[in-house]
Amino acid sequence: MQLTQMPSATLRQRVAVMKALAHPSRMLIAETLMSGEKCVCDLQALVGADMSTVSKHLTLMRQAGVLVCEKRGLNIYYRLACSCLGTFLRCLDELTPNMESCRSSCCD
Repeated sequence: MQLTQMPSATLRQRVAVMKALAHPSRMLIAETLMSGEKCVCDLQALVGADMSTVSKHLTLMRQAGVLVCEKRGLNIYYRLACSCLGTFLRCLDELTPNMESCRSSCCD
């Protein structure tokens, strides 16, 4: 790709997803949701930030397509939009500076 070329829609979406995960609180939320959906109040307690900060994190992740939410009564429940995020994160764990090559078949 030439530097003067505009990135494709796929590339822009990938970048948005990576940015949505590139914060410790948002990564913690994503890792927690790998075990199933959670109420926003549970996520707030997990992150340990005020509701407006957590809401901003959740909105960014939802806009990037990482999360989906459902309102039930007064509560909003969040879940991962794609179940393969856990596999992706485990593959990232293999990318450490000490590694000579990928130890698993995640990259095949």
